[in-house]
Amino acid sequence: MSGGSRGIGLAIALRAAADGANITLIAKTDEPHPKLPGTIHTAGAEIERAGGAVLKVVGDIRDDDIVAAAVEQTVDRFGGIDLVVNNASAIDLAGTEEVSMKRYDLMQDINCRGTFLLSKLAIPALRKSAATGRDPQVLTLSPPLNLDPRWAGSCLAYTIAKYGMSLTTLGLAEELRGDGIGVNSLWPRTTIGTAAIRNRPGGAERFAASRTPEICADAAYLVLTAPATTTGNFFLDEEVLRAHGVTDLDRYRVTPGDGPLTEDMFL
Repeated sequence: MSGGSRGIGLAIALRAAADGANITLIAKTDEPHPKLPGTIHTAGAEIERAGGAVLKVVGDIRDDDIVAAAVEQTVDRFGGIDLVVNNASAIDLAGTEEVSMKRYDLMQDINCRGTFLLSKLAIPALRKSAATGRDPQVLTLSPPLNLDPRWAGSCLAYTIAKYGMSLTTLGLAEELRGDGIGVNSLWPRTTIGTAAIRNRPGGAERFAASRTPEICADAAYLVLTAPATTTGNFFLDEEVLRAHGVTDLDRYRVTPGDGPLTEDMFL
């Protein structure tokens, strides 16, 4: 998994750890962030307490050598790779004139390039997993490809970066279909209550009208444990749960009650 030291990524890792999963985290948060709780070390400790084994790779998903080493170390320690979760993402909703090219490059390199790189380097191990009938999967946290110009017109740089992740899903699903490797994307129907949401302008109100990361974790678990023939999909978390008979989603609310929830972007 790329990222995973906090938020949705950590929730997905903890859900997998409950089954005793072996998990590699590639994350650069080695020291505590002044505004965001959690490091790769605290996440690793949580995963182990939940029942999983963890390999911590401190490094940047933008670094080719670090990602290649993480893949190699995972195969050496755990004997292969069955699942890849592209979770790492950077966000800046500034308009075209306001966004700096440094932030543009950061989003492109982490979101689009990082997803492409980790997926690409894991393919040989995923093919070996498929050959033994283990239904390998690649899951990317990215939105459906929605060509409504509303999104590109409001935050073009971020839209390009996130849709690059989604195009990677679209292309790899087709490219790897014959190899028995499932490739899908998952996106939340509503905003998810994370520290990153809370720290943005107007974050307290948005946080209160959100769902918890566990809804994405439970949906991701269902996608990742499905047959690899389930491929090329852009899933929404609540639709995955409803398809599996989960109709009461109130337990995922940050704030109990029946108030309106905030719909996420790109929908």
